[in-house]
Amino acid sequence: MKIIVCMKQVPDTTEVRLDPVTNTLIRDGVPSIINPDDKCGIEAALQIKEKVPGTTVTVVSMGLPSVDIALREALAMGCDGAILLTDRKLGGADTWATSSSIAGAIKKLDYDLIICGRQAIDGDTAQVGPQIAEHLGIPQVSYVEEIAEVTDKKLVVKRQYEDRYQMIEVEMPCLITTLAELNDPRYMSVGGCFEAYQKEIRVMGYADIADVVDESNIGLKGSPTNVVKSMTKEAKGKGEILKDLTPDEAVKAIVDKLAAKYII
Repeated sequence: MKIIVCMKQVPDTTEVRLDPVTNTLIRDGVPSIINPDDKCGIEAALQIKEKVPGTTVTVVSMGLPSVDIALREALAMGCDGAILLTDRKLGGADTWATSSSIAGAIKKLDYDLIICGRQAIDGDTAQVGPQIAEHLGIPQVSYVEEIAEVTDKKLVVKRQYEDRYQMIEVEMPCLITTLAELNDPRYMSVGGCFEAYQKEIRVMGYADIADVVDESNIGLKGSPTNVVKSMTKEAKGKGEILKDLTPDEAVKAIVDKLAAKYII
């Protein structure tokens, strides 16, 4: 079985800065990590690899050359190969342009199963995975919280809803998006870290996918999403501590404050 995991490197901070002109994230100088849901997707792929002989796991990411570090972390966890899709023409992409570009890269590969994290913590759209499946014309199951059965031809997965769940059987090739509840990602091993820096990361640019992705569907110019305004999260106000009150006085003080703010 050939598994592809789509991974995104995201800022590891709540102090996100925005470019006031382009309304895109300024990533320079901000520590980055593998997106948590994507890391669970990597773990899911590695668990399948351990169960199904002959399985290979390739991680694919689109971004700046600095994503190399995150890709090598995935290799150190146990992935067999890594591909970095990077090109100035791909910069500033929204979900449509991102999914178009990544789907173009995947069309150049052999695959049975594609695993994406549910959503990225820097965007929270949960759109890229399903859009990739639509570009490729393959079935998809989103919000997977458990992989109940896996063979070389199908998967049986548990799909999460707010008030219930579904058990779904899906034939391969297919795409699933995973939740953080699916598993606890493993740590990199010492040997894995050493081997990760001996492996070559394949680098692809727009020229490698130009025959399958139209230039009008990539990068900032190919992004139909128009961000009218963006802003950083407002700082939380300082709380007030009520001291030296009896239980009855404390209850009255809290109720009075809730009433003053028209909460009750």
